Amino acid sequence: MNTGSNEPGEVAVASDGNEADGARDERGLGSRAPGFVKARRVLHLSWQVGVFAVGLAVVAVGIVLLPLPGPGWVVIFGGMAIWATEFVWAQLVLRWTKRKVTEAAQKALDPKVRRRNITLTTVGLVIVAGLAGVYLSKFGVVMPWKIEE
Repeated sequence: MNTGSNEPGEVAVASDGNEADGARDERGLGSRAPGFVKARRVLHLSWQVGVFAVGLAVVAVGIVLLPLPGPGWVVIFGGMAIWATEFVWAQLVLRWTKRKVTEAAQKALDPKVRRRNITLTTVGLVIVAGLAGVYLSKFGVVMPWKIEE
């Protein structure tokens, strides 16, 4: 991207074409680092490395939490938000994700979709209960530590 200047401390600010949504996107894309950090190239680069490392650590914790009980996706999106304070690619991914989540929430509020989801959940629960009943009638309740050979 061309900033229109050859000044060493300037950072490019891109736009995704939503100028009509000026209230929402008033800051634009680009670094959110303080001015004194952006003014020095080495300091800005080390700032970016630090932000990337912290964001990577948070995303890694989120990935670990995915199979465990815990808010894995929330932590991953938190790491993406940390990256989005400094990197344009993360800002674009976060905007896309927010848009898709908003669209999914609006679809979920549609009465037809809600009825379908409730019906599918009920059918799934009936099938699982039936399979559990067949299993229990055939094998009974035997704890794994009391199996006799």
